[in-house]
Amino acid sequence: MNAILSEVSAPFAIRPFDAPLGAEVLGLDLSQPVCNRAFLRVHDAHLKHHVLVFRDQHITPQQQIDFSRLFGKLQIHVLRNFQLEGHPEVLVISNIIEDGKPTGLGDAGHFWHSDLSYKETPSLGSMLHAQELPAEGGDTLFANMHLAYDTLPSALRSAIRGKYAEHSYLAQYAELQRRSPFRPNLTQQQIDEVKPVTHPVVRTHPETGRPALFVSEHFTTKIVGVPADESRALLDELFAHSVRPEHIYRHQWQPGDLVFWDNRSLMHLAAGCPPDQRRKLYRTTIEGDVPF
Repeated sequence: MNAILSEVSAPFAIRPFDAPLGAEVLGLDLSQPVCNRAFLRVHDAHLKHHVLVFRDQHITPQQQIDFSRLFGKLQIHVLRNFQLEGHPEVLVISNIIEDGKPTGLGDAGHFWHSDLSYKETPSLGSMLHAQELPAEGGDTLFANMHLAYDTLPSALRSAIRGKYAEHSYLAQYAELQRRSPFRPNLTQQQIDEVKPVTHPVVRTHPETGRPALFVSEHFTTKIVGVPADESRALLDELFAHSVRPEHIYRHQWQPGDLVFWDNRSLMHLAAGCPPDQRRKLYRTTIEGDVPF
């Protein structure tokens, strides 16, 4: 915890969703310092529910950064052209184009993924704060990867036991470039910053000890040490199983929502919205641990 905690916070409620994951936090004002008791309660709820939705948050980017830092060091995204001016810790997620140029990363979340799984130390969690929301669309879907592991068929579980997978930021990059104007060509320095890494196919949550699948259609390229055709077949099975309806919570954004999810427990997907509907959110990302 890097930020200073206050001595007291106002009472607040945590209400679980009728879904395989997620809860809303009501009455906690993140524009004010959070006391230690409130932080511990939020931390415990985050581990239990995997997604917390803080309602009606009227906070500055710096206040979002300060709250995020309570949970750890922040990570800077490789696409620095979409940093919020004056706040490099904030990645602008936006489909808005001004003067012919994107103002943010408009195609973020097009494929199911866990944020920064392509890094040696992937993300602990991400916070996304609504700035402008579309009148229709714009939902975010979350898949519970603990449940996905728990419900694996025994044969598939045996097939991936002890296996590692390669994750690469570039896995779908060319495809995204073909689809939208939001992905610039990367410099060699940026490419070097996101060299492929390997992580366990099943990771252990470092705080709860629960196993979770840790592969995604966006970043996972292959299962290491397995023939290419077998690797592809296994990954396709894992991807399809992970996103079964009974594993998913669909978040319908409300003004002022700040959503904090656990990338060690979940994958997420942006459902998209009509291109004429403006959408802008600010994301901070908290560094996690080397998966084991």
